[in-house]
Amino acid sequence: MNAIKEKLPGLLFCLLLAIPCWLLGKCFPVVGGPVFGILSGMIVTLLLKDKSRLQPGITFVSKKVLQYAVILLGFGMNLSVIFQTGKQSLPIILSTISISLIVAWLLHKLMRVPGKISTLIGVGSSICGGSAIAATAPVIDADDDEVATAISVIFFFNMLAALFFPVLGSALGFSTVSGESFGIFAGTAINDTSSVTAAASTWDALYGLGSATLDKAVTVKLTRTLAIIPITLVLALVRSRREGSGAESGKKVSLKKIFPMFILYFVLASIITTAAVSLGVSASVFSPLKNLSKFFIVWAMCAVGLGTNIVKLIKTGGKPLLLGFGCWCGITGVSLLMQHLLGIW
Repeated sequence: MNAIKEKLPGLLFCLLLAIPCWLLGKCFPVVGGPVFGILSGMIVTLLLKDKSRLQPGITFVSKKVLQYAVILLGFGMNLSVIFQTGKQSLPIILSTISISLIVAWLLHKLMRVPGKISTLIGVGSSICGGSAIAATAPVIDADDDEVATAISVIFFFNMLAALFFPVLGSALGFSTVSGESFGIFAGTAINDTSSVTAAASTWDALYGLGSATLDKAVTVKLTRTLAIIPITLVLALVRSRREGSGAESGKKVSLKKIFPMFILYFVLASIITTAAVSLGVSASVFSPLKNLSKFFIVWAMCAVGLGTNIVKLIKTGGKPLLLGFGCWCGITGVSLLMQHLLGIW
């Protein structure tokens, strides 16, 4: 009960922001509710002098409500389509992860960015933003300031991607009658799940595609998110070898802690849908859940915006921002190149 009371003010504050943003998104699909949510949160957070009372709820909405949105997207999706999408996008995912880690290492050497910050930004850029950073930080023994810097850099480029990728997709000539090419692009080139869903939702709204792009992008992103596990385990092994094999060296990695459990619930939701449809249930039964998922995305975007202080980041970011920009450009370029080579775009 105390936990609910603690979160309630921030939860309701985000909800009050989300409702007009959702309605504005309906009126102006060229912008979309998620983008309105991000922008409103970023503006409001500059005006708030003290967010301490709201912060527990804001954090809950930006993390948990977004995960609930992803799980709800699983309803109405066929399991075979999910596996096919994951298989189709795997070469692109492996390529973008590799280039991000390589660019982070090179810029770490060239610009002398602290090693732990470079690792966190490289991993966050290549896999799934804040979640990957949170999983990696204890493994490499990063302190709170290093984690905060890395997450701020990642979210900065997430905001840019959510705002500008739909425009970039139009300029590059992505198909506007199918969500496949832009969905794969968003799922492989945008860092965090929040901005992947925002950009994909905007593309769907722009071209009246329902949730086709969102379904594709989220499936690709969840496939990419699973890379948290091997990369975290490898980093733990590397650190352990560097520091010796004593009992105090390195930190034990808990698979339960680093595994993104919401992915399993997403797959479970798709299994329920697949089984229900095969038994003759109409797929339209799941439409309200998908609409609720889209609202949850707008709600979560308001919280993400509230947690992003752009002015502060630009003033203090410096070299980490440049490193993040290098990773972002590398991932975007390789994603486009691989899609072209595979004949997707």
